[in-house]
Amino acid sequence: MLELPELETARRDLDREIGGLKIKQINVIGPKRLIPGQATKASLTTALAGSKVTSVRRAGMLLCLDVGDGQLLVIDLGSGGSLRRASNKDEVDGSTQLVIGFTQKGQLRLLDSDKSLTVTLVDREDIAESFPELAGRGFDPIEEPISWTDFGRRLLVHDIKLKRLLMDSSFIVGLGPVYSDEILHSALLRHDRIASRLITQEIRRLYRAIVETIHNAVKHRGVSIGGACDVFGQPGGYGEYLEVFGRAGERSRNGRGNVLTARVGGSTHYYCDYQV
Repeated sequence: MLELPELETARRDLDREIGGLKIKQINVIGPKRLIPGQATKASLTTALAGSKVTSVRRAGMLLCLDVGDGQLLVIDLGSGGSLRRASNKDEVDGSTQLVIGFTQKGQLRLLDSDKSLTVTLVDREDIAESFPELAGRGFDPIEEPISWTDFGRRLLVHDIKLKRLLMDSSFIVGLGPVYSDEILHSALLRHDRIASRLITQEIRRLYRAIVETIHNAVKHRGVSIGGACDVFGQPGGYGEYLEVFGRAGERSRNGRGNVLTARVGGSTHYYCDYQV
């Protein structure tokens, strides 16, 4: 599943790639349930043929294509979806669920082996109603930079373990197993520390770790876990900067200790013994 840096990388790429292009047709290859609210698979083409994509934005972990007339085409990639730019002549991958064709410069293909992605056409003012989870989302370290003192106030009201809190979308947008482990390692904090019990110095370290990790990951176009690629089919470059995730038994890149593992919340957590 894509985490925030990978989705933000995709958003920036698509804003440059398809911003200003006109939609020719939308071919729904997968089941109709992936286009909720549409009567038929042809409905999106009927509604959007000739419409121009003026920008690609992000609302939480949703990608929003502004298609004019106050409407957004909202892409929710779900647990296993991905995006791929392609020419009209490129072979179609078997996991392709939907293809947006443009009057020029090829296509945008939506791939999903889990078939959990959705593409929804909504009026801009109705997006909160159509996606109620947006109302309860936490702060976005890219779109909503906050001060460390504001971060501290939000953090200290939570009497739960740090790993769980970092992966809670109602606290912070878009962190999963990869970046939560990297952030905790950078902040030198154990996964089971209780958020409300951190001292000022630790809060500042955690805040700095979040900001630096996420922005550096975006700079290097994220990571490629399980073969995931960017919209051009290329792997992200941040993998070589990962200190702990996926490196069990190896030396952490800072050379201070070996990477250990523990089962946390049903998944593998990567850390070093100098995290306290």
